[in-house]
Amino acid sequence: MTPASSLFVIVPPLFAALGTGTALTIALAVVLCIGVAFCYSELGTLVLSSGGEYAMVSTVVNRFAGWLAFVLSLVVVLVVPPIIAVGVAGYLSPVLDINPAVAGAIVMLASTLMGLLNLRSNAWITGVFFAIEILAIAVVSWLGFAHSARPASVLLSPDLGGGGGLGMVAVIAGLAVALFVVQGFSTAVYLAEEMREPRKTVSRTVFWTLGISALVILVPVVAITVGAPDIATLAGGDLTAMVIGWSNSAVGVVISLCIAAAIVNAVIVMVIQNSRVVYASARDQAWPAAVNRALSTVSRRFGAPWAATLVAGLSEAVLCFVPVETLSGVTGVVVVALYLSIAGATLRARGAEHRKPDVWRMPWWPVIPVLAMAALTYVLVQQNLLDLGITVAVLAVSALYWVCYLRRHPDRWVVTIPQD
Repeated sequence: MTPASSLFVIVPPLFAALGTGTALTIALAVVLCIGVAFCYSELGTLVLSSGGEYAMVSTVVNRFAGWLAFVLSLVVVLVVPPIIAVGVAGYLSPVLDINPAVAGAIVMLASTLMGLLNLRSNAWITGVFFAIEILAIAVVSWLGFAHSARPASVLLSPDLGGGGGLGMVAVIAGLAVALFVVQGFSTAVYLAEEMREPRKTVSRTVFWTLGISALVILVPVVAITVGAPDIATLAGGDLTAMVIGWSNSAVGVVISLCIAAAIVNAVIVMVIQNSRVVYASARDQAWPAAVNRALSTVSRRFGAPWAATLVAGLSEAVLCFVPVETLSGVTGVVVVALYLSIAGATLRARGAEHRKPDVWRMPWWPVIPVLAMAALTYVLVQQNLLDLGITVAVLAVSALYWVCYLRRHPDRWVVTIPQD
């Protein structure tokens, strides 16, 4: 999880849509994510695979459901990094004027090269970047609180200015993007094969990541909300201008560069995660034989799936040239649908065939997954019809591929779970 990228790239559009209700919407998303984290933790320790969601759903439900979960995760894999990467141009503007799509593509290509290194090397690199982004977030939070222009009570009264408040329907509709803001906590399941003592480490990492990221994102969102000079400025979402207004241009430049570093960090993290999904799909024979052989190769020197990393990274570099608004809307819907599939799969995880030692089991089962499914379904039906239509169309094409190819070849889409 790289919270600064969420805070400084994805949150500004929420300010434009929800105004002072942004913090409330993100807080509700965090509460919902707690239930989702329970589901990820149980399935992630039951099914230890780089395939993540699709491996878990395939194992506890069936192969077809797992295939649809894979398609949803693949959309997230391909679409989220470009959304984050193109945001770097705005924060480089104090020192460099560059087209956002070009800047995003350059960041994607550089991060892809970093993703070819071994996991331990990348852990040090992303750790250093994480420290830089936490510093930037701390400065922004301090400045926002130090220049409070309105009481904290506005956090519970969504307002976009102009004297008219926003209803809870708008807040609920914003939950899809808010879930996207805190989405990274589930990344741990993709690295289960590379963790020590994964049956303990996966669940611990999921919950700690969610807790830390919620805190690191919510505190500055509250600070920005109460510190913005007026609601119109808040809705404008120009965080660099707000920082300069609270301090001076030099501080604004430094913070902008720290944010740019955080965005690069986010993309490196996502390249690492995403390459594992592509690699696992080839290992599980999702594609024609030649493609499977290529994507399932692993570097002998670095232990990284280099071909899958290149395919994911280069595809994402191309997507930087697609309008961000289109990518963001679809991603919000897909994230909700993916969480819904995981919560549903958790209801099947207690069967006799899945009784294994050392699997982390959530308390209050099946109440938690049922409540999560109900909430996610409600959020889903509140989304834009175009975004819902695109998601349904992608799933329909995927189902056609299943019917015409995967189902006819029993040696294809054989989900394997590596042994301890």
